[in-house]
Amino acid sequence: MGVFPEILVEIDAGLEGRAALPGIDRLLSMAEEVLVTWIISRGEPVEVDAVEGHWLLGLHRQGCRATPGFSACRDICREIVFRRNIALLYPEEAPHAHRMMAMTVKHLALFVGGKLEQAGLGQFCRASHRMQALGAA
Repeated sequence: MGVFPEILVEIDAGLEGRAALPGIDRLLSMAEEVLVTWIISRGEPVEVDAVEGHWLLGLHRQGCRATPGFSACRDICREIVFRRNIALLYPEEAPHAHRMMAMTVKHLALFVGGKLEQAGLGQFCRASHRMQALGAA
């Protein structure tokens, strides 16, 4: 089932209607757990800095340091925050935003799980090649 089996099973059960979809706060914490796992796997201490008011985005920034291929999940993290905000601010859009957030958290778990299992995954991203060429993190 991959690196994050509990997260994937819980999200899949909700998406398939076998259980309630995890709440938006639970989904956000799942995404944070994925990035914390990535940072710890690199032997780094986890920082508590928020970016644009969100710890998830701060974790992503930390996870990108010296790993240009990891920047490929920047939009995934931003999408998670965006869908959560939509669900909170627009009740009529909440069910759709909630479901999309769940799918996006699953995508993040699969991406990071793949990176943990196989070094080099994500190097296909054009942005990561530009970052490597510039020598930036």
